[in-house]
Amino acid sequence: MTGSWPASPAQQGMWLTERAGVAGRAFHMPLAVWLDGPLDVVALEEACEEVARRHPVLGGVLAEDGGELRVVPHGVPPLREGGDLEEELAGPVDPVGGPAARFTLIREDAKRHVLLFQAHHAVFDGESKDILLRDLASWYGGAAPAPLVLTHPEVTVQQRVRLADALPDARRYWQDRWRDQRELHLPGLTGVSVAAAPGSALDFVVEDLGGLAERLEVTRFEAVLAAFVALLHAYGNARPAVGVDLSTRTERSRDHVGAFVNELPVIGVPEGGTFGEFARSLRAELRRLYRHREVPLARAVDGIGPRAALTPVSLSYRRRPETAPLFPGLGASVEWMMFNGWVRNTLHLQIVDDQAGTAARLQYNPALLDPAGAERIREDLAALLAAVAVDPEAPLDLLPLPAPVPAASAIIAAVTDGPVAAELVREIQAIFAKELELDDVEPDDDLFDLGGHSLTITQIIARAQERFGVELSFELFIDDATATRIAAEVARLQEQAC
Repeated sequence: MTGSWPASPAQQGMWLTERAGVAGRAFHMPLAVWLDGPLDVVALEEACEEVARRHPVLGGVLAEDGGELRVVPHGVPPLREGGDLEEELAGPVDPVGGPAARFTLIREDAKRHVLLFQAHHAVFDGESKDILLRDLASWYGGAAPAPLVLTHPEVTVQQRVRLADALPDARRYWQDRWRDQRELHLPGLTGVSVAAAPGSALDFVVEDLGGLAERLEVTRFEAVLAAFVALLHAYGNARPAVGVDLSTRTERSRDHVGAFVNELPVIGVPEGGTFGEFARSLRAELRRLYRHREVPLARAVDGIGPRAALTPVSLSYRRRPETAPLFPGLGASVEWMMFNGWVRNTLHLQIVDDQAGTAARLQYNPALLDPAGAERIREDLAALLAAVAVDPEAPLDLLPLPAPVPAASAIIAAVTDGPVAAELVREIQAIFAKELELDDVEPDDDLFDLGGHSLTITQIIARAQERFGVELSFELFIDDATATRIAAEVARLQEQAC
């Protein structure tokens, strides 16, 4: 594949999730800019083209080549004119078939336009929004940004080297820490999910987060995370695990657009003492976690199959630069938290923090968490943040924390009932062993526990097609990737074909 380069660890995880069919539109990232004034459409078109050349990952698609996942140049379509904003938001971005990113210009009137940019998370992250707009504004104004220190392929190679170096320590760190959550306590909750689904959202504002963080001697991110974890614990979650997006950018990759992010779980238990003591202990735990930010959890522990989110509850925090990009001769306003109507898990707290204030949004799956329950979570979190802003060192047992609520459990797919021929199971065991390069595999050994990954699955599917004449689905491997389960599905498909 001429001009291609190896996929990054983040891209490999997202590709697997897409193949598993559990991502929906949750990885589609929209960004809208309202431009007021006499827009030079030709200059904007040229600026979009220059940005696509500067950041070739935007024009890349993911493809397998000789058992390796690679980014293959595909191209970003030219700026196109669109119609209704809501209809355009539903448009596809595809990291496999392409395009993975696109620009659309919507004309509201002669002096008001909306520039809508959409990209898949495999080629774009939260910090990329600022980089993209900064570069667009520079080229629109006729000034090219400073050259990048490294090419994107060179940055990806460095990421892979750092991951390999960090992997042994990360495995030791997570050995006794990680437990997959199958149960969750939240008001109004009926189920637990880490698969994408149509979602709803509630917006609110966090007051004086900076003042609270300063008094606690922690960062603003750490202050809001401590409050969120304390609230989850109060609902009855003994060891709340919150998935957080951690940047993997370095000095040499800070000006690159791309997926420089790794979701890892933060686990905190706020028992006894004061809120301030808990916030500082959480800060210390985060400092230990940051040493392993390069390593996806699925590389460090066994048994984590493809999922849209690592944990049922997650939090993303982004501190924006103090100055917004300026398009010469135009007024510009940006929707930094544009919601595309999909969620990656059960509950997600999104924070965007800048000089204008701290915007917060609760995104949730309404099929599992009813609107009244989501509203109660928002009110409880706002009340807790207001209380600790008054007294950051208040004892935890004196804060306005809610009473525990009943738990809901994840729905786990059942294994196909009925006996399976022992010879068929042994054949599937042999296929597993061959693709994993192992001497032996037991009937109930989990593929992911044995070190399997997305490419292993595709190879097993190909072997099954060749040997048994059936086409296994990628999704089959997500819930129960054992030889027994795969053999049962092969038997079912063979019987169906008769």
